[in-house]
Amino acid sequence: QVQLVESGGGLVQAGGSLRLSCAASGRTFSSYAMGWFRQAPGKERAFVAAISMSGARTYYADSVKGRFTISRDNDKNTMYLQMNSLKPEDTAVYYCAASGVYGIQSFEYAYWGQGTQVTVAS
Repeated sequence: QVQLVESGGGLVQAGGSLRLSCAASGRTFSSYAMGWFRQAPGKERAFVAAISMSGARTYYADSVKGRFTISRDNDKNTMYLQMNSLKPEDTAVYYCAASGVYGIQSFEYAYWGQGTQVTVAS
């Protein structure tokens, strides 16, 4: 089992940047593929980005491609999401998640953090 804690959310102006972190504890972090998802008010949880166990492969939702970068440091048991050129439509609660497989569907992820709020003001 792995425990996940997100941090780094906050309020930012449109065009600004934030970096989210996801700290993991428990079983070997490098055994898990990791992902970021987000949920805006009144909407379903949506995939944002995924990274493979080694970090060699990444995948992004079209809506964030070119603006967001997912990365991980297996020595520090931490995953990151660098968010640049933020837009008001990026406003959501952002969740990190861990999976035994490299995927983009939320049902593939067994472990979830509590979420961190990102608000982008226009």
